[in-house]
Amino acid sequence: MRILTRTLGAAVLLLSGSALLLLPQFASSQQTPGVSEPPPAFHADPPKDKLPDTLEPSLFQEPLIFNSYTVAGRIKKVLYQQPCYCHCDRSQGHGSLLDCFVSHHASGCDLCQKEAFYAYEQTHKGRTPAQIREAIIRGDWKQVDLARYQASYLPPAAPARQ
Repeated sequence: MRILTRTLGAAVLLLSGSALLLLPQFASSQQTPGVSEPPPAFHADPPKDKLPDTLEPSLFQEPLIFNSYTVAGRIKKVLYQQPCYCHCDRSQGHGSLLDCFVSHHASGCDLCQKEAFYAYEQTHKGRTPAQIREAIIRGDWKQVDLARYQASYLPPAAPARQ
């Protein structure tokens, strides 16, 4: 009987501790109706220094991930100025959407991928980073169809003219 009591007590203590560890994580991502939360971290101005390289797309065999890193490498200055709504600024200290592609983070996060493809599409439509950021904050990136980028690998970028 004594062993059963100790075992149950330990289980209750362990479950309570686990719940307390998880509670702040989920509480921070909940929206209170009528209260707007500030957007995740981003840089309002273009970069002044050289940006870090995104990971090499060839590290990834899956076309979707390959393509997301390819796109990210092409629009680093735009991604530097965008927030990331997976809230990796809180969990991983990222300063913008670009940081997701400088690491392996975006390879497992469809939110990062959708935002990058959205920014890429909007850049090709002539939108500025500020206009893209406003649309990302509105949630327009949620409409991106990832199936479009899963079919085949994007071709390499054309060489820069000198």
